[in-house]
Amino acid sequence: MRALTVTLNAALDVTYRVDALRPGATHRVTEVAVRAGGKGVNVARVLCALGVPVVATGLAGGSAGAALRDDLNRSGVPEALFPITGETRRTVTAVDGSGQATLFAEPGPHVTPEEWAGFLGHYRDLAAEADVVVLSGSLPAGLPVDAYAALVRGTSVPVVLDAGGPALAAGASAGPAVITPNRGELAAASEMDDPLALGAAAALVSDGARGMTAYTSDGVWTAAPPEVVTGNPTGAGDAAVAALVAAWHLPWPERLAEAVALSAAAVRAPLAGDFDRAFYDQHRAEITPREVHED
Repeated sequence: MRALTVTLNAALDVTYRVDALRPGATHRVTEVAVRAGGKGVNVARVLCALGVPVVATGLAGGSAGAALRDDLNRSGVPEALFPITGETRRTVTAVDGSGQATLFAEPGPHVTPEEWAGFLGHYRDLAAEADVVVLSGSLPAGLPVDAYAALVRGTSVPVVLDAGGPALAAGASAGPAVITPNRGELAAASEMDDPLALGAAAALVSDGARGMTAYTSDGVWTAAPPEVVTGNPTGAGDAAVAALVAAWHLPWPERLAEAVALSAAAVRAPLAGDFDRAFYDQHRAEITPREVHED
């Protein structure tokens, strides 16, 4: 299994540790971490840790983009980022003593039509070498709302789409193999109760701490972590996507269990793109998906 992850709005992630987060107050930061981020980059990190061959692509520019590339190279995550003139965005996450995370996300660069056309050719070459493609995250300014739909239609292998809002609705209409919204993103994209009505072949929908539900043509299953998990939830959805890719050959109930277990293990890790392997190994066998039967 060879995976390609695409992060069109990649980010340089900055994480601050503080004792408590109080609006209007001065905060003394006890720990700082800076690393390459963005949803697809996080997926690539987890896949690397799981031993799945992966290449991370997307758009990167400016000094933040250079720092993002350097971090991926130091981390051993293969990258083929496409250069743009705009400055890659930063995200700042403040994590307090209780583990609650507050995220500040910059909007990202403006991508020109020429840069987008260049990336499309770059993407086609990379996707031709992959067995599955993951499209993740928000769209930077300058890209059309159907940017993900264009990538899905131009891809001959299965595509996992992890997006929200109009980008999710447009991308799902192009028929990806799986969409992975949370319940709020799904409601914002469609008024219909059936996630598959958006156009994807399957949907993995997150309900936060309550677990996840897989909607497929073969049935609907739901599963939850064996215990309440506290920590940093920023990369939990990305870990779930990585689990789907790593378990692509398994039946849906088993893929769902893998996604729930790895997502929970990611909450236990301090930074997005990491996961608590001991927690994952210990609790994976305790997760038993339950089939949901329509009335």
